[in-house]
Amino acid sequence: MTGTSTAAESGAGTGSAKPQSADLHPGPGFRIRLDFPRMDAETVQGFAEFGTPDISDLLNRLYAIDPDIALLTGGPVVGLACTVRTYPGDNLMVHKVLDVARPGDVVVINAGVGRSNAVLGDIISTKARHRGIAGFVIDGLIRDLPDLRPLDFPVYARGTTPMGPLHRGPGEINYPVACGGVVVNPGDVVVADEAGVVVVPQGIAKDLLERLRSKAESGQAYVEAVQRGEFSNAWVDVQLAAQGCPVEPYGDGAE
Repeated sequence: MTGTSTAAESGAGTGSAKPQSADLHPGPGFRIRLDFPRMDAETVQGFAEFGTPDISDLLNRLYAIDPDIALLTGGPVVGLACTVRTYPGDNLMVHKVLDVARPGDVVVINAGVGRSNAVLGDIISTKARHRGIAGFVIDGLIRDLPDLRPLDFPVYARGTTPMGPLHRGPGEINYPVACGGVVVNPGDVVVADEAGVVVVPQGIAKDLLERLRSKAESGQAYVEAVQRGEFSNAWVDVQLAAQGCPVEPYGDGAE
């Protein structure tokens, strides 16, 4: 055998070499897409006309994310999803997404199963605001909430922690992620307000917006009648009867 090698170079003999299982591998789990197909801005902003409960109703109540992911600072936000998946306790890709997301995008982050480390705080939020990012929706935690509040920058997350993240990776940008039980694809429309967060799949967004506007017009008279106290619950009795629900008088009738 010619040449020489140390035990660290060969990985044999001493047990001091880094395990190969600790290496990062390009591809699934460690990759970035710089953009995605985008619908027109007029359609996206059209969803700002409606609250998340109305949108959820027309999505058959299946595209509202876990209500534990709630507004922590800022206000309502509407935009296309720029997605991030991080390794638990790490935020390297959250830093990188500041270079990838376009103005008006909502950055949607799956922070993994970890619930110890924040993935961002006031510094990243300040940078995001300067880049024109519309806000963050995070299946995970943030930090620095007292310093975030004065920014008035929309951040929706599961909660706060003082424990910051590491910056090593792996992670992904602009690939599908799970956020609060809903699959979010890059380019889906994210609508968030104090009532919650809903995700509108890009492929049905135009049709859904038309149906929302149509329903708003037809339902206005009903809403105004309810506000005047003019309504009937007869439909409830019809539904109960159709399901065979017994309705008994109070007491057993004995004197």
